[in-house]
Amino acid sequence: MRVLIAGGGIGGLSAALCALHFGLEPVVLEQAPVLGDVGAGIQLPPNAMKVFAALGLDAALAEKAFRPTALETRMGRSGRQIFSLPLDQKTETRWGAPYLHIHRADYIAALAAALAAKAPDALRLGAVLSGYRQSASGVTAELADGTEIDGDVLVGADGLHSPVRAQMLGPESPRFTGNIAWRATVPIAHLGDLAPRPTACIWMGPGAHCVTYRLRQGDLANFVGIVERPQWHAESWSAEGSKAQALADFDGWHKTLTHLIEQADSVYQWGLFDRAPLSQWVDGRVALLGDAAHPMLPFMAQGAAMAVEDGFALAAALSTARLAQMSKSAAIETALAAYQQARFARAGRVQAASRANAKTFHKRACIGQLATYGPMWLAGKIAPMAIHARQDALYGYDITRSV
Repeated sequence: MRVLIAGGGIGGLSAALCALHFGLEPVVLEQAPVLGDVGAGIQLPPNAMKVFAALGLDAALAEKAFRPTALETRMGRSGRQIFSLPLDQKTETRWGAPYLHIHRADYIAALAAALAAKAPDALRLGAVLSGYRQSASGVTAELADGTEIDGDVLVGADGLHSPVRAQMLGPESPRFTGNIAWRATVPIAHLGDLAPRPTACIWMGPGAHCVTYRLRQGDLANFVGIVERPQWHAESWSAEGSKAQALADFDGWHKTLTHLIEQADSVYQWGLFDRAPLSQWVDGRVALLGDAAHPMLPFMAQGAAMAVEDGFALAAALSTARLAQMSKSAAIETALAAYQQARFARAGRVQAASRANAKTFHKRACIGQLATYGPMWLAGKIAPMAIHARQDALYGYDITRSV
């Protein structure tokens, strides 16, 4: 079974590796001419690591990553700790895999290397999808240069602005969430005593929050700052911003954060856009995956992880189509419907929780902060295992067993 995958990001490459794992033939169509050093840090939570363990890639990813000592929250201005959730052998055993931080470029490079080793011709760069057509015998990907590529299935792993989704469901503009993001990376050696702790830390404050953690075995600090804005137009991930504006947005915040911005060679900013939940991800032989199906705001660090889970569930469902006692076309459509059913509710819950966290992290009034963060602080002091338990459904989930 030949599976065409539009998009060579984390979701698309993971889906291709999962397809190989289940004996399918992937063809990844990536519009970029090269897989470059894009983005900054990304969190690699236990639910995603379980997929990579099944694929035999967990060690390769861990080698390039950083293992934080805890998940913690702090007040953005004072730096006062609200709670800290240790990430030790007990939590790894509890959730079935480690929690890691990795540079996005290292993540993509590891996946691309694994794909090249197993299927050297699977990744096609500079392949810009312009549309597709399907019939009872298969699906054809139409490229901008006039090339046509035939397959049995087409997967749209092509992100928020997915051309596959647009053809499937019609054009729709993403909506601005009222938040913009800043990002920067700085060598730890440049930060001295003000380097962020070796944790995954959320710093919460009025109308904004920050996230800090370390990358590349601890040598690099990663900063993401989210600030409320009434409007925004640009959506570019790579637009360079003004360091002075970033410092103004976090004026009065903890010195760990402002020092990190000051020491950055450059800072980047982008608007956070969202889409309403889709009613369907599948049409015949075509399916959506990751942000093309359920775009996630970065407030639970689960966008890429959900795409990884999608890839495993999709490949597992398609592998059963070869055994079905029905026509190939009917078997594929049945498998894709099963994939959507397996993923729809979980992805929707995480999508909704990510949206809700924006309000949790940005409490403006003192009474709202006390009502929200006070119980968190108290739970961290008297019932820390309750905080662990609240993460079990997310991090303890194992898609490799559930499908």
